[in-house]
Amino acid sequence: MNKTVCVFCGSRLGADPKFEQLAEEMGTAIGKNGLNMVFGGGGTGLMGTVSQAAIKAGARVTGIIPELLMHTERPELNLTKLIIVPDMPTRKALMEEKADYFVILPGGIGTLEEAFEVMTCNWLNIFDKPVGFLNVNHYYDPLFKFLENAQAQGFVSEKAGYLWTHSEDPEELLSKLMEQKK
Repeated sequence: MNKTVCVFCGSRLGADPKFEQLAEEMGTAIGKNGLNMVFGGGGTGLMGTVSQAAIKAGARVTGIIPELLMHTERPELNLTKLIIVPDMPTRKALMEEKADYFVILPGGIGTLEEAFEVMTCNWLNIFDKPVGFLNVNHYYDPLFKFLENAQAQGFVSEKAGYLWTHSEDPEELLSKLMEQKK
């Protein structure tokens, strides 16, 4: 059975055209590596870009969208499967359940909230699923500096560094995640 990558990313394209380009490359890499994908179900922004590229590259793609976002994030229509759920907690729980790996593309507070929940669940041994940030044009460098500072200030264990990896290259990031957990 194929492994599944959960992708967290923005429902907007962002200011830098490189964000969209790398989202497309990530979707293509997911499909070319024989992986399936689960994501928030929206057809807008980077979510739409990565999902369409994954489908074109042969991945089975499942979208999970809460009812309240049906009109703002416009669900992607040609998915393998679209699941409509009542709320955000149900969406996250289903994505976490279906995923073997997590990839974080550029996004806003929702993207970060999802990423931190998964890293926290790994830290608390609720599950063991590798997390990787696609660090497009150093987008996540300030976040990594924050985490380093939190470690230096004693709020995050030095051992917590295993909770995430990162790369600027989609293929390399997927390789790192798959190597962590085969």
